[in-house]
Amino acid sequence: MRKRTANLIVHLLLILSVVAVAAPVVVAFIFSTQTPGEIFRYPPKFTIGSAFIENYSVVWNQYKLGLFMKNSAIISIAVTVGKTIVSFMAALALVYFRFPLKGAVFTFILLTLMMPTEIMIVALFELVNQIGWSNSYAALIVPFLASATGTFLFRQQFLQIPTSLVEAAKIDGAGPIRFAWSILLPMSMNVIAAMAVIQFVYMWNQYLWPLIIIRDGSKQVVQVGLRMLTSGQDATNWGIVMAGAIVALLPALFVFLLLQEQFSRGFALSQEK
Repeated sequence: MRKRTANLIVHLLLILSVVAVAAPVVVAFIFSTQTPGEIFRYPPKFTIGSAFIENYSVVWNQYKLGLFMKNSAIISIAVTVGKTIVSFMAALALVYFRFPLKGAVFTFILLTLMMPTEIMIVALFELVNQIGWSNSYAALIVPFLASATGTFLFRQQFLQIPTSLVEAAKIDGAGPIRFAWSILLPMSMNVIAAMAVIQFVYMWNQYLWPLIIIRDGSKQVVQVGLRMLTSGQDATNWGIVMAGAIVALLPALFVFLLLQEQFSRGFALSQEK
């Protein structure tokens, strides 16, 4: 009886947590279908409004959210792929190669986790301008290709691979590239999926750096595009703003749902280690 009561309490807490997390998204979707008059009526009605098609059409066509989402998709995919490759190769070097101060290098990599991008923006802005990358995709991609988190995750994964497997690969004559491609890569798919979700969502949500470095509206990203929904209206139509937020949410949600199983396995394995 006590166990059943405890399980009931746990399930109730989980249900309340899910409702608390999902409620803002559900309310945002409902408001995205309503006119300003319907949103601010009293008492409010949490039902599908009369401006469903109109709000989403205005967001997509008039405010060009589709263009901003295309830019964000290009940048997010490029950074995700690039970060995964760089992190994979860095972890490979840290685990399987010998070089001076290897421990110090790894410690420095971990220390960069305590340095948010915001504190480097001024120096990064000057550097990007000096090499002529301002107002380009390169300015949004290259500075984000290094990842201390990714290097740490791959390093922890590689350290769990049995030494006997490494020795067997050496006996078979497998070089570093073949060993990485044929053995390490297949065994690291869960970590790669976890990295893909984290980095895609992180880049999809970039706002401050693109706002500073990009001046051409045709190259701007979706989060800045969402800001334009409020600044580009004399009187903010929150139905349109909510429609934009819902549309911008879909790609990141799709990536997470697509890789959620591997994402969970990747972090479960990292916790076991």
